[in-house]
Amino acid sequence: MDKIEKNMPKLSGLGKLMGIELDNFSNGKCKVTAVVLESHLNAGGVAHGGLHATMLDTALGGSLVSMIKKEEWCATAQLDISYINPAYLGTRLLAEGNVIRRGKNIAHCEGILKDSDGKIIASGKGTWVIWNKKPDSLI
Repeated sequence: MDKIEKNMPKLSGLGKLMGIELDNFSNGKCKVTAVVLESHLNAGGVAHGGLHATMLDTALGGSLVSMIKKEEWCATAQLDISYINPAYLGTRLLAEGNVIRRGKNIAHCEGILKDSDGKIIASGKGTWVIWNKKPDSLI
């Protein structure tokens, strides 16, 4: 396991419920992992795309959180996912996110979801909005 910063974020309740774990969090990069469980399967018997999307959103957003100031706040504004290969029951998945560009109020991130053999399961890219402080609606 890579070094995780002391001030690492807490995963969302949804992330915890899905079994997603933080693997790495530092310097504009974030990795999260999960094992495909029976509860993740869709009607076709493969991991539901919602698992892929949640893992990629968590990794990409986490990559930005790893580099913003403590008082800043961010949220996903747009997320595009390309589903490339299926993931099966018991497969260990790794989502890696990277900040491509961080501006004053907008950041662009991208990432890949792979299985333990390195096979690409999905890819994602997105845009995050950045505020100078936590929005009043969240205080």
